[in-house]
Amino acid sequence: MTLSLLTFTTLFPNAVQPNHGIFVENRLSHLVATGEVRATVLAPVAWFPGRTGQPAPPFSEQRGGLTILHPRWLSIPVIGMNAAPALLYRAAATALQRLLDQGAQFDAIDAHYFYPDGVAAIRLGTRFNLPVAITARGSDVTQFPDYPVPRRLILDAASRAGAIITVSAGLREALVALGVPAPKITVLRNGIDLETFRPMDRAESRTALSVSGPTLLSVGALIPRKGHDRTLAALSLLPGWTLLIAGEGPEKGRLVRLAESLSLTDRVRFLGAWPHKRLAALYSAADISILASSREGWANVLLESMACGTPVIASPIPGNSEVIQSPQAGMIAEANTPEALAKAIKTLSSAPPDRAATRAYAEGFSWDATTAGQLDLFKALCPEPRSAGTTVPGRHECSDPNTHYPSLG
Repeated sequence: MTLSLLTFTTLFPNAVQPNHGIFVENRLSHLVATGEVRATVLAPVAWFPGRTGQPAPPFSEQRGGLTILHPRWLSIPVIGMNAAPALLYRAAATALQRLLDQGAQFDAIDAHYFYPDGVAAIRLGTRFNLPVAITARGSDVTQFPDYPVPRRLILDAASRAGAIITVSAGLREALVALGVPAPKITVLRNGIDLETFRPMDRAESRTALSVSGPTLLSVGALIPRKGHDRTLAALSLLPGWTLLIAGEGPEKGRLVRLAESLSLTDRVRFLGAWPHKRLAALYSAADISILASSREGWANVLLESMACGTPVIASPIPGNSEVIQSPQAGMIAEANTPEALAKAIKTLSSAPPDRAATRAYAEGFSWDATTAGQLDLFKALCPEPRSAGTTVPGRHECSDPNTHYPSLG
């Protein structure tokens, strides 16, 4: 019996942003590969009249055998945070109704990111009589609850969700601290694609990148919470090291100016956005990967690096200690400061783990356990799939906790 899921999220790769939310696509792809689940992806794209920027993705596309729909939702500047769930719901409801009118059937909504996505997903579940599972992924439960309206709506969504998933124990603890009952939360960490991320010929990788000497790699969007500024400051304390930064974002200009002010221009290379499937060559060329983030849910880049045989240095924030649990993986810095990061780099580079041992450590983080956990959760959430043809018109046999939804306005 095959379950039919509607995966609902604003975090999903598209033709314009091929790396956007790729962790959601990876988890879903492994689930669908079991043959026990099929899925359609509803991934709305923010839009506002007159706003300029990068081109929008197509309204519909195919990726890896999945159909992905990109309805536009009105994202209003300034007041957008509080209004986002209602506006996102409005666009998604129209798109979902069109799917149902065309004969599609779904057993449950698989929502990713609590705010605004999960909040809007609960309202979709109410309207279309579908149970909802929400996955918390990071700032959705560590940052948005600092604001009164998002906090209220997140807690309400959590109370009405049929299941809640977090990608780390740290995020589970964050939800519990907000008042969400612990037994309702399942931890299903992200895994790593061990075929895509594997050790490549180190000499060839370094030659292709024209690097020599000790080399650091930082992979991540150029946004404040990724801490690239701290990494640059740490580099200034490490004579002879080169830093490669793979990523794009609004902080690029500031980071370039910072590198210039620290006299690091000849030791820092901004590589721009790097195709996800080509990152293995970058990891293989580096001696150490570094992540100086101030917040993470589950940092996939750490596992990607380790799977390529490259140990990591990471900031001491919730989630990172769940990824780095052995000297073969790398080190957690004592503090998220340039000085502590530089100290950790010196310590790790003075006695680096064998690269084969680092790869072996990463092999313990395959997608198998996460995929099995998802199957168990969705089967429990919807024991009699309507997509199997057993549904009485106007009813839904699956357990549906969504009986009421407060105003989102």
